[in-house]
Amino acid sequence: MEESKSPLDQQKQLEINKTSRLNNKLLVGLLAFFIITSALLSLYILNKKTTIVPSMQVQRTGYSQNQNSKNIINTPNTSQPTMVAINQITGTSKNVTNLPLGDYKYTTSSPQKGYIYLCHVMSGGGGAQETGSWIQGNTWNLSLKPNVQGQVSWSQAQFSNEISGTQRIIIGNDLPLNTTTGIFPIQSTDPAYQYDRNPNSIESHNFTLTLPLSPTRLNNPSCMGGEVGVMLNGVPLFNGFDGENRDAAAHEIQDSCDGHPNEQNIYHYHSLSSCIKDISSSTVVGFSLDGYPITGPVLPNGNYLTTNDLDECHGMTSQIVLDGKTTTMYHYVLTEDFPYSASCFRAKPVQMQVIVPKAQNNQPQNINQTNTDNNSAKTPPQAAISACANQTAGNSCSFSTPNGQVTGTCKTPPNQTSMACVPINH
Repeated sequence: MEESKSPLDQQKQLEINKTSRLNNKLLVGLLAFFIITSALLSLYILNKKTTIVPSMQVQRTGYSQNQNSKNIINTPNTSQPTMVAINQITGTSKNVTNLPLGDYKYTTSSPQKGYIYLCHVMSGGGGAQETGSWIQGNTWNLSLKPNVQGQVSWSQAQFSNEISGTQRIIIGNDLPLNTTTGIFPIQSTDPAYQYDRNPNSIESHNFTLTLPLSPTRLNNPSCMGGEVGVMLNGVPLFNGFDGENRDAAAHEIQDSCDGHPNEQNIYHYHSLSSCIKDISSSTVVGFSLDGYPITGPVLPNGNYLTTNDLDECHGMTSQIVLDGKTTTMYHYVLTEDFPYSASCFRAKPVQMQVIVPKAQNNQPQNINQTNTDNNSAKTPPQAAISACANQTAGNSCSFSTPNGQVTGTCKTPPNQTSMACVPINH
């Protein structure tokens, strides 16, 4: 016969049963938590596979394919930038009142963010004669800088952008399509004349660019000359320097569309033109000499991309609208801050200039030469003018350049009103 338990034993048994039930509930809760967590983790991994991998496959510029595997495996290529999700970049609000000055910010050995990677350093020459008050120390204020006066339309402007097989054929005549220019040469009555006496005119120059539709990326970016590419209004885009390796957008006086002509009478931009209305980061506004597109800087949130958001060539890989289709590829970005556009080439440029000058025998010059704003025969460097301030004609003088000290004689160069230090051998 079963022995009856004492009240104390019965109480102990009740507590044991209660503890057992609590332990069982705890185990069930932990098991449920583990199952739910595993399910969520599986969904996350599945989602990553279905959204990221296809974008890698589209992104030819950022990943290489392993052809030895039965399945296509996208492996990162360290020489190429990875895709950037534009909606994950904050950018900065538009600010043109405190822009960094880009004077002499170049490199000749390897690319560097914020610097222009030059194949050859220009030996000094043209540009604005006076430094405006909008330049203060290492910064400048675009809102205080004057523009060349005038609104000249060019009805004879021609431009086409067509695809033929694996190539893009761009044809133009260097006259802006559907945008205006200022009056050049700069008139003596123009307030801009006191800073920049640009004596050059705007002329028509026929050009044809044959660019690859799918540029082949270089393991190491290429250096550049004085030019970047061409805008879709037919205007060539030069790099960020003037003929003295100074920040061209800051020192030189452009028209209201941010353009001006150089010594070859080639009208061009150095920076983002205010006359290009759609400057979204997904909108193609031009093409570089290596075939890659150039876009604007404005993000979906209304902020602007800056140099800090881009790679050492002033570009990125993201979704853009190219030839009416959304695609993910590498592209350069025009920004408000120096170096303004491409600062090196990610692919081999087809040529170093949009418009290749003709030599006297009508043969093209070496493509390694470059158009610049070098107007040294007409517009002496500011340092040369300053060296003869308060001097008389014939006095000895000297001034410093990025390439060393120059000695000469104070005299008034042709077509100039101010004396300048003219090198002895000139």
